[in-house]
Amino acid sequence: MPSSRVASLTKEDITATAKNFRWSRHMPKWSVIVEGRELPARPLVLQAAGVPPNDPTNSHQAVAILKEQGFDVRYQGKTIEQEQRAEVRPDIEDLLRKVRGRLKGPHSMLEDREREHRIEKDRLG
Repeated sequence: MPSSRVASLTKEDITATAKNFRWSRHMPKWSVIVEGRELPARPLVLQAAGVPPNDPTNSHQAVAILKEQGFDVRYQGKTIEQEQRAEVRPDIEDLLRKVRGRLKGPHSMLEDREREHRIEKDRLG
């Protein structure tokens, strides 16, 4: 869970900090585009909140905050878009349909378990 100061950040806080933010190190995997500049996601969020670098807020939490505020978040330089995630959903839905199908019907996992239960009950009783 991000610290309370990090969790209460606004888009304006982040944008204001980004204007004067300087980063001379290697760009980390997670970055954000603010007013046309690519900046490291977690360090920017921590500086905007005014917390030290050892704050318990992790990169994924910082990225979630940036996404909530509407920023363009990137992973290894590639934009993370909702459309990319939506493409994964049909695969998940297909998998769920298959699992549900295995749980009901004449040769389902449920029918097999009920049959095993009846056999065990008859054997013990």
